[in-house]
Amino acid sequence: MGREQDKESDKLALLSEVDRHRRQMLSNQTLWKKANLASKLSLDNLEKESLLYGGDSVRKVTKEGLAQTSSDITESLMSIDQMMSQQVTQSEESITMLATSSQAVLEMNDEFKAMTGTIQLGRKLITKYNRRELTDKLLIFLALVLFLTAVFYICKKRLFFLQTRHN
Repeated sequence: MGREQDKESDKLALLSEVDRHRRQMLSNQTLWKKANLASKLSLDNLEKESLLYGGDSVRKVTKEGLAQTSSDITESLMSIDQMMSQQVTQSEESITMLATSSQAVLEMNDEFKAMTGTIQLGRKLITKYNRRELTDKLLIFLALVLFLTAVFYICKKRLFFLQTRHN
């Protein structure tokens, strides 16, 4: 699942989480093996003592001690198993949450790209309208100059015409 992630940080986070759980599992297996060996050594030592010292009372005590030791080891192993199960469950929840947040980030990224395109289109349109506004102002100014020139020319001709008639 870690190798399928799009973002490198998500991939690294998942792979490190898996590696951490793998190390925990190996550590638990090692502890279990050591506990097994310790119980076997303890049983062997008690059996040797019972053989050397002989006697049924020692055997009964030894058997009771062995039963208690075996029970303690079994409880310890069950506790380790439960801890490993909790770690696996927690790991699954973390992976699910990470996948969900990764999907949300990807969706937000897509929306951000769409908004960026819209903003760029708006910027282009505003620039285009600003150029058209400047062109319109220039054309209005030129039309006004032409109109005033025409008015001035007509007035000049009429005044000149009136002056030549009076003379």
